[in-house]
Amino acid sequence: MNTLAEPAAGPEPIARDLPLIDLHRHLDGNVRLTTILDLARAYGIRLPADTVEGLRPYAQIQGVAASVMDFIARFELLKLICVDEDAVARIAEENVEDAAREGIDYIELRCSPAFMGERYGLDPTRVLAAVCRGVQAGMQRYPVQAQIIGIMSRHMGEESCWRELEAAIALMGEGVVGVDLAGDEANFPGTRFVKHFARARAAGLRITVHAGEAAGAWSVRQAIEELGAERIGHGVRAIEDPAVMQLLAERAIPLEVCPTSNVQTQTVSGYDTHPLPQLLRAGLRVTLNSDDPGISAIDLPHEYRVARDRLGLSAAELRTVQANALAAAFIDDERRAALLTNAQRRG
Repeated sequence: MNTLAEPAAGPEPIARDLPLIDLHRHLDGNVRLTTILDLARAYGIRLPADTVEGLRPYAQIQGVAASVMDFIARFELLKLICVDEDAVARIAEENVEDAAREGIDYIELRCSPAFMGERYGLDPTRVLAAVCRGVQAGMQRYPVQAQIIGIMSRHMGEESCWRELEAAIALMGEGVVGVDLAGDEANFPGTRFVKHFARARAAGLRITVHAGEAAGAWSVRQAIEELGAERIGHGVRAIEDPAVMQLLAERAIPLEVCPTSNVQTQTVSGYDTHPLPQLLRAGLRVTLNSDDPGISAIDLPHEYRVARDRLGLSAAELRTVQANALAAAFIDDERRAALLTNAQRRG
């Protein structure tokens, strides 16, 4: 069986009376192939192909990647068209439009400004400001609420991460609400970034951390105990240590789970071995997210169908996952209540 086969057709497994929320989406992992072509032509950039279908193997995962870092390599083509701030703002605005098309009510878009701007030497603060500008423009045009999480790319080094953190702090009033640590988890452990997160917490940024994806359950514990993680990006390898699962349960720390991405990066061997059902049934606050939909060639409704048809979640469990996302969002109670009220009126 093809592990990435399309889930069965049928009614959408999404509760209409609850808001649809994506808490873990990399905006630079969701760039349209048509936009790559358009920007390349506008800026005179040479691409490996000049059609959407020709570009697809370079931008999207075909089957599974060799590793998390092989998956991340797909970003190189996307970085090629991040030529300036206008290009970055366009990508951000289109992410909001894509979320609206998926029926998403609230989304937290994340990006590493140093990573996005690396090829052309763009300043991280200016890159993140362009993201803020694009997201604001998108919210004015489309019925989606969005906030931004600034990523520190651990594999780019501690000094680069300081610059990314300061960019996030500088733009807190422009839509940036939190900070994340992503990249080569296995070779750049979170222990290197304890001071970064102390500074982030002191500034009032919310904290989510990629952990328990390329590295084991110990990485999840470290993110919680030393970095102050309020949520864990992926976190599926917490299943390897009952004590870490207990820690997640006791502290009610949500997991931002992305099933298709986990299969494509070989974090899990296939949908049939994905630990999401076990984590959820153990009482952990599991949420369902898309990660890099442009690279994975999916969207958030696809992941809900995967959870139903491939992971075996019941309607009640899917509803719990959807409600968990609302509870885990980096918003205040007033906005949370408004999102719920709007969904209930619609439903």
